[in-house]
Amino acid sequence: MSEIDPTDHALATIASILEHPERETETEMVVAGEQVVTDEHPIADEHAVAEEHEHPVVEEQPLVPEHTDADGYSKVGPGPMVAIRLKWTVHRGDDGQFYVHETIGEQSAPVISGPMTSEAAVHFVDAHEDEAHRRFEELRSEIAGRSSLADYERRGEA
Repeated sequence: MSEIDPTDHALATIASILEHPERETETEMVVAGEQVVTDEHPIADEHAVAEEHEHPVVEEQPLVPEHTDADGYSKVGPGPMVAIRLKWTVHRGDDGQFYVHETIGEQSAPVISGPMTSEAAVHFVDAHEDEAHRRFEELRSEIAGRSSLADYERRGEA
């Protein structure tokens, strides 16, 4: 029996949400270090949306956080909802080795990878986060292409 990749499940759920934007979704914004959760509702007039929501000022943060120790190093994957967002966190085990806990949302049991060295754990987290972002962008582009083709066909231009 093959092991199921949790990234595949999260990306499939994200794709489902992106295919049906009329559904209400919960999104999370990080503004100046504070976590703000808002509900999104579809609004017909895009100009009203632009005027209603000014762009928040976001503190500049380094692209790569400085860590002297891998324990606690963490990255979060892409996605429109916190409940299905991937997260990788490095933990030091009792044996002094490092383990990466991969979770989907806040309530899931982690998939644990390891043991590994500090550098290997950080590399593991970075590589998985990069791959998740790449796959998410690929999926989003594919969905956008399908939506454009469906609109094209509906207008009878196909």
